[in-house]
Amino acid sequence: MSNLHAFDLVFIVGYFLILAGIGYWAARREKQVSSDYFLAARDVGWFAVGASLFASNIGSEHLVGLAGSGSTTGLAVGHFEWLACLILLLLGWLFVPYYLKSGVYTMPEFLEKRYNSAARTYFTWVSVIGYVLTKISVTLYAGGVVIRAVTGWDFFTAAVVLIVVTGLYTIFGGLRAVVYTEVLQAIVLILGSATLMIIGLQHVGGIAALKAKVPVGFFSMWKPASDPNFPWTGIIFGAPILGIWYWCTDQHIVQRVLAAKNIPQARTGTIFAGYLKILPVFIFVLPGVVAAALFSDIKGDSAYPSLVTRLLPDGLKGLVLAGMLAALMSSLASAFNACSTLLTWDVYKKMRPAASEQQLVKVGRISAGIMVVLGLAWIPFMKYISSQVYIYLQSVQAYIAPPIAACFLLGIFFKRLNGKGAMASLVTGLVLGVLRLVLEFANGTDKTGLAAGSPWEWIAEFNFLHYAVLLFVICTAVLFVVSMATPPPGVEKTAGLTYEKPAVGGPGMAMKEGTSKQRRIEIALSVLLVAIIGVLWIVFA
Repeated sequence: MSNLHAFDLVFIVGYFLILAGIGYWAARREKQVSSDYFLAARDVGWFAVGASLFASNIGSEHLVGLAGSGSTTGLAVGHFEWLACLILLLLGWLFVPYYLKSGVYTMPEFLEKRYNSAARTYFTWVSVIGYVLTKISVTLYAGGVVIRAVTGWDFFTAAVVLIVVTGLYTIFGGLRAVVYTEVLQAIVLILGSATLMIIGLQHVGGIAALKAKVPVGFFSMWKPASDPNFPWTGIIFGAPILGIWYWCTDQHIVQRVLAAKNIPQARTGTIFAGYLKILPVFIFVLPGVVAAALFSDIKGDSAYPSLVTRLLPDGLKGLVLAGMLAALMSSLASAFNACSTLLTWDVYKKMRPAASEQQLVKVGRISAGIMVVLGLAWIPFMKYISSQVYIYLQSVQAYIAPPIAACFLLGIFFKRLNGKGAMASLVTGLVLGVLRLVLEFANGTDKTGLAAGSPWEWIAEFNFLHYAVLLFVICTAVLFVVSMATPPPGVEKTAGLTYEKPAVGGPGMAMKEGTSKQRRIEIALSVLLVAIIGVLWIVFA
């Protein structure tokens, strides 16, 4: 608190008051109905869908991680942000019609409709465990780095307050509270980070001066295939696999489009989110490059908070800190709400199919409360865990993504794929992913833990994006071979859930949804977004 001026506190207090108002409004509107609590009554408009997609994606680990990578390797890490623009179009145009017309509440539920209950159970628990180990824990870790550096607050106290506040509006307001608070958080986050970027560029003397002060290649996004971090082959072939898993199948993301009023509103929301995802390269990665140019003592995770503490005048520091808090809280709220929905819909309702609406909402609130308690219980152990372990935990996403992406994407296009093939593919991917994770951990940060030249060392040091491609190919092969060797799925597993040349209005033709004027606008905006990304890739080649 001693690091903050009264003007800074005004921004922060104002942010919390508006947040509390939105949360209270959402809680008052919430009814004892599962569709209202878990999917905001399916009446969310495109603006809220898009802003919520953006805010739930941008967590405190983005502020710390993207700026940190920018300070050490330049803009190349921004590939994941701009690829997301294109993957969001895939979500809106390909996946959304199937998801909304199937009427599902969760992604595991869709997997059961398309394959079998075993696939649903697998995906449910992989998702819940993944949220606890990665999203919640990494968000807390990265948030701690930022809060401690900028405010001087005791981390334990700050984390408890933030988790409790976030947990309250998530528990009582459901998805409606999460989505509409994320609209505010997206605005605050963009304003705060854009302010930091502008001030940073002014201090360094502009883009031209910045280029002159950083190593050659910092502004080149396309790296050779031998690059250890961002090889162009991995970016083109591997990153989209991770993107499809994250943006098109992950509950904490897709839940926003499931809550949309209709297919056109959901699709327009994904297009809007695609435009917002252009920004992180400039408002998160670029400040990291600025930090490297201005301060020789700044490395990695300290880049973003160091800029805040060293460059910003009183008052503006509060605005940027409010943006940081927004990033932290939106990520936590998304994880709490997604876990609550999965535990209620895919675990409790499976065991108690006759449960009443009131019981489902009650269990949803209890589940969200359990996640809040787990988040609080995790805090004391964080000091025993190094940042390197968090990197390992994050990397597990790259190893569980390929089989899930394969089952969802290929399951829509190929009717012949069945539940046995899906489970064989998912288990194969899990085994190979865990193998890689264990070997990577055993090899250590100095890469000397495994025998030189051994196949184990090769697996451990194989670029993670290339490994994702290899996993996707293997899991796809397993999915097809096992499916072809076993009986075909019944018509109930494919009708309306797989692509075919449908009658007008069928889910296989997303462009048939909405008025002709809406479709023309959506198509034009989608084409423009693709063109903008293409131009940006050329400019920063």
